[in-house]
Amino acid sequence: MSASVTIRLHSGDFDVAAESAPLTRGGTDIGALVTFVGICRAGEGKDAITALTLEHYPGMAEEEIARHANEALTRWPLSGVTIIHRYGRLKPGENIMMVLTASAHRAAAFEAGEFLMDYLKTAAPFWKSE
Repeated sequence: MSASVTIRLHSGDFDVAAESAPLTRGGTDIGALVTFVGICRAGEGKDAITALTLEHYPGMAEEEIARHANEALTRWPLSGVTIIHRYGRLKPGENIMMVLTASAHRAAAFEAGEFLMDYLKTAAPFWKSE
């Protein structure tokens, strides 16, 4: 079975359980599902924010994220990857993004998840203003 890759960018929220189910349904070879959800935080003092606005270049952003997801597939034995990233105006406490990695082994799922999370945080083609 080949690995599945799902990448979605949208303004609406997401349901972690609903997004996780397709990666594990019927997958008797899956031993680990790593889930990471990034949440908008308020910060404190001079770093406090009331909202965060994220923008992206449609088409190009999905292509770049897919390129990194495919790199993760070549580096780790994954059964599937799901990446969801929101754009638009987000308030503290709201979900920003989610990375799911499924593998037969937990180390591969964690390492691939961390690789993708680091990319999304530091280099993904999103522009933010606070």
